[in-house]
Amino acid sequence: MNEAFLWYLWKYRLYTKELKTTDGESITVEHPGYQNHDSGPDFFNARIRIGETRWAGNVEVHVKSGDWLKHQHQHDRVFDSVILHVVHESDKVITRPDGQLIPEVELKNNYDKSRWESYQKLAASADWVPCARHIANVDPFLIKQWLDRILIERLEHKTQYITDLIAANKGDWSVCFYQLLARNFGFKVNAMPFELLARSLPLNILSRHQNNLFQIEALLFGQAGFLTADIKDEYSLRLYREYLHLQHKYGLQPIERHLWKFGRLRPHNFPSIRIAQFAQLIYGNNHLLSKYIDVSDSETLHLLFKVTASQYWNSHYIPGKMSMNHKKTLGQTSAENIIINTVVPLLFLFGKSEGDENISNQALQWMEECRAEENVIIKGWRKIGLE
Repeated sequence: MNEAFLWYLWKYRLYTKELKTTDGESITVEHPGYQNHDSGPDFFNARIRIGETRWAGNVEVHVKSGDWLKHQHQHDRVFDSVILHVVHESDKVITRPDGQLIPEVELKNNYDKSRWESYQKLAASADWVPCARHIANVDPFLIKQWLDRILIERLEHKTQYITDLIAANKGDWSVCFYQLLARNFGFKVNAMPFELLARSLPLNILSRHQNNLFQIEALLFGQAGFLTADIKDEYSLRLYREYLHLQHKYGLQPIERHLWKFGRLRPHNFPSIRIAQFAQLIYGNNHLLSKYIDVSDSETLHLLFKVTASQYWNSHYIPGKMSMNHKKTLGQTSAENIIINTVVPLLFLFGKSEGDENISNQALQWMEECRAEENVIIKGWRKIGLE
């Protein structure tokens, strides 16, 4: 048994019987969460009902309960947000640092064993994907149907998340757009802390300072936990002092600094640079959503995302530490990623909600006009004959 197979079971809800915690409480999975391929809990933003209580948070998966201790999660605060521990075999009682029991579910006798046998055969394949040697024999019409279907499924998946976000924000599309835009500025690695940052800093507060880039940076970097009294350079200290004033004025509580991830990222992709670029996007824009609705062509849309971090960041990647001097502009690939994952699905759904097909159709047209991604996965499929 391995964790990858358990991730598969959990992600696609392939358990065969009703779920119960190891101490007998019923479990209803409203959403299994979004799988995390970096450090931290295995699934983010799950929604689960345990007994009569509805929880929203993260899920961690292990082969045995004791792996929690082997992996030293008890010493990592990131795992304090875990709402459910999913294991193949329960062999230890796991608690939080304060002694509170972490709810746990055992899957050992709750899945079709033939799935494990099939998984082992596929996992033993030496090909890039297990179907690589057979895909050339598949009817091209069938492949086209498959691609069309997964395109729709993917868009539905994205819009479902937005639907939940709209509900959480009581139908406020502008706030939803702001939070979704922030989340996608974090891309995959820092999506969660970026969204937490946006939730901790209401859009109406940023809007009051929309014409003052320095104050926008102070608010964003302060709320992100990057500003402290021990930073030595002048600009960062000015940001820190300004943030303290604004924090007191609005009663703000910053998120934890340790949530941000820098490991395995190129410096241009550091969360601090993304926050500085996000500040530029907010700067001077009181009505973010309206601005994108009013765009009529993809060239103008791309120009809206051609943002460059302020001058201080030319020589810094993180506050207080000098680096080589060059501008930090959001690249075209990153901009198109945000368009595909934020602008297109939100405006598609907004058009449907407002009964305006022109907005929905415009969103789909923008997606079609984006370049195909160029990455190792696309190259892999192309190599075995699938464009």
